[in-house]
Amino acid sequence: MKHLAAYLLLALAGNESPSAADIKAVLSSVGIDADSERLDKVVAELQGKDLQELIAEGSSKLASVPSGGAGAAAGGAAAAGGAAEAAPAEEKEEEKEESDDDMGFGLFD
Repeated sequence: MKHLAAYLLLALAGNESPSAADIKAVLSSVGIDADSERLDKVVAELQGKDLQELIAEGSSKLASVPSGGAGAAAGGAAAAGGAAEAAPAEEKEEEKEESDDDMGFGLFD
């Protein structure tokens, strides 16, 4: 993923066809060692292809993937109405826990 991200950064910066050396330079600038096998594969797969088309194609594929998050959001909204009274008590408990976590030492003391 890091190799692809570096490739996309270079492409967005104006380098139409980033080389393996270009990608290695970007990754090494932030202290990441490039895996030459994966790097060569990324460069070979993306060479000569229009990135905008690839991104659009990938987005359409992701749109067809079902995600299970919608059901949980609806259930959480229904439960929120009954739990409104218990919220202040929970906040007080959290404050006690936070003071115990730092064991009397503050970050900036």
